[in-house]
Parts: sequence; structure tokens; C-alpha cells
Amino acid sequence: MKEFKKFISKGNVVELAVGLIMATYFGAIVKSLVNDIIMPPIGALLGQVDFADLKYVIQLARPETKPGAGDGLSEISINYGIFINSIITFLIVAFSIFMALKALNKMKEKLESELGKGSQPEPEGAPAPSQEEVLLTEIRDLLKQQNGK
Repeated sequence: MKEFKKFISKGNVVELAVGLIMATYFGAIVKSLVNDIIMPPIGALLGQVDFADLKYVIQLARPETKPGAGDGLSEISINYGIFINSIITFLIVAFSIFMALKALNKMKEKLESELGKGSQPEPEGAPAPSQEEVLLTEIRDLLKQQNGK
């Protein structure tokens, strides 16, 4: 129980939970944006087509022969319109995340450049090559000279 309390009290767990909740509702907003705002005008441009209704029917529904008998069959179809909506939703979410990360990286670079000037020591030059690297370089240069003659 002690380990669990330590795990739960870490900031990363709380941040992860908040991120998950935000992502869930962000996804719901984007889904509504796609289904309720973007797709209707596109459907109208394509001749009053509602993408959610686009499907390939494999087997039509059969009504029940006797009420309550339960031997009716529901329609079997491939709902590719809903799939198209899901792809558009994914692309919007991916683009939104890309733009947010791009803005975050710009702010991070700006902050690092403002705070980092003079506060961090200059990095030293590249480390000197090892003896093996020096010998291999010399061998390479000698082989080039021999093949070049």
C-alpha cells in the first residue's frame, strides 16, 4: 500500500490523468466538428450526401414474420461513410496536435535562447579521436594514395 501511495502521489500520474481526460473530450469536440460542421457542407456539395449514411449493403433486413417471434434479420452492411468520417476526424486531431507541438517547440526554443545566453558553459570541442581512429584514418589515406597513382 505504501508503494501505491508513493506512485499515486507523483506528479506524472496526475498529469497523465489530466491529459487523458483532456484528450477524451478534445476527441469528442473534433468528432462533433467533423460530423456536424465539416461533413454537411461537403455532403451538400456532393449532392446532398450524408457520409454517415454511405454504406454497401450485403444483406437487406428481413422483418419478423410473426410479432415477437424474433426471427427477423437486421441489415448487414459495410459502413464506409462512417469510416471516412473517422479518417477526417483523425486527420484533424493529428494536425491539431502537430500545430500544438510546433508552437510548444517554438516557445521552448525561445525560452531556452533567452535563458540560456551566458548561463551555461560553452560546450568543449569534439573529443579527440582515439588511437584506433587515427590509425584507421592513416591507413585509409595511404590506400587512397596507392590507388590514385
